[in-house]
Amino acid sequence: MKLFALLMITLAAYGQSPADKKPTKTISIVAERFTFNPARITVKPGELVEFILTSDDTGHGFRIPSAGIDVAIPPRSQGEIRVRFQAPESGQVVFECSRPCGAGHNLMRGTISIKGKKAA
Repeated sequence: MKLFALLMITLAAYGQSPADKKPTKTISIVAERFTFNPARITVKPGELVEFILTSDDTGHGFRIPSAGIDVAIPPRSQGEIRVRFQAPESGQVVFECSRPCGAGHNLMRGTISIKGKKAA
């Protein structure tokens, strides 16, 4: 519900509801044994990205602290979760696992680099 509220606020600036706005890019991310694959993602400023999150082992989390996103990724073969993210103007955004998943949990991170010309 927190994500939906964030999307409503973000997309309100563009005069559209989440149902009206389609992502400009879809990226599949697989969580497994203390890594995300891919762990480095590049998007354009302002781009609306949909992440399709799955796990190849146990349950994991996917959190983007700066965007208020925090969702649970179901364990292997139990489905996927989709998350939309509106890229800020520029810079780097960190994402991380938010569910304790073992000894290497604290190392499970990735980055979203925002660069290039603003998405239309």
